[in-house]
Amino acid sequence: MGTPDFAVATLEALVQNKFTIVGVITAPDRPAGRGQKLHESAVKKYAVAQDLQVLQPKNLKDETFLKTLKSLEANLQIVVAFRMLPKVVWQMPAYGTFNLHASLLPDYRGAAPINWAIINGETTTGVTTFFIDEKIDTGAIILQKECPITSKDTAGLLHDKLMELGAELVVKTTRLVEQNNVATIDQKNTTSSKMAPKISRETCEVNWDLGVEKVYNHIRGLSPYPAAWTTLHTSGDSLYLKIYEVALESIRHGLEPGTIVADKSSMKIAAQGGYIHLLQIQLPGKRKMGIKDVLNGLNLDSKAHVV
Repeated sequence: MGTPDFAVATLEALVQNKFTIVGVITAPDRPAGRGQKLHESAVKKYAVAQDLQVLQPKNLKDETFLKTLKSLEANLQIVVAFRMLPKVVWQMPAYGTFNLHASLLPDYRGAAPINWAIINGETTTGVTTFFIDEKIDTGAIILQKECPITSKDTAGLLHDKLMELGAELVVKTTRLVEQNNVATIDQKNTTSSKMAPKISRETCEVNWDLGVEKVYNHIRGLSPYPAAWTTLHTSGDSLYLKIYEVALESIRHGLEPGTIVADKSSMKIAAQGGYIHLLQIQLPGKRKMGIKDVLNGLNLDSKAHVV
């Protein structure tokens, strides 16, 4: 059970390791783009290419879906980046249902663990497999694997690392289930203040009053998706600016946070304790561009700043 690219690596690993996949459950096709054409999920595309049976329920409690799911006679269900399952679904297989989560539980329970680990300046994260229970990301832990976070990692780079690490962990977990050799660690009495709620538009707005390292972590923790943003004020205009790639410069300066320092080929923004160098950004109605190309067509006055 899964939908995005993150889940494809796991499905592919299970196929390559010769497990019998009796069914693949993924999201319904959705309209997208200017023409609103129906787009299939990444998992569906891979499953169809492998001639696997695909189910795309809108309602996981629908009787027809439940009847079809039961008829597959799966003895184990594996969930990767899908949605919350009703009890009638996760209790169905004889060996239960386990989930792959992109953090070291109980830290970063929630929808966006990769983003928040970087935003919060963590230097280590990882992946966890656990049996699903009635709450979100609280079930008994089966296996975990750590992954370092470097100062250059973005959410996109870390996503790809954890995607591959997670696929390996799922295969290992499935082998343990197959061999009836699973030992779990209970999460029920373990709590964490580190959570990973869904990313909102407000989450993505840059606060230039923060320390420069926090701003840097915030931007790379949202790159390339959904992307940090700020408002650029120059020449009487206010421009919505998405930020994709930056560099960090820690240095003392006396400028107000949000002050822009630019020449013909570079642009940096003052924060507490240093500067954020903009390397790749996107202006309204434009594509992503390197900062030199942006500056060629951008009229920055002497009072230009961001907020």
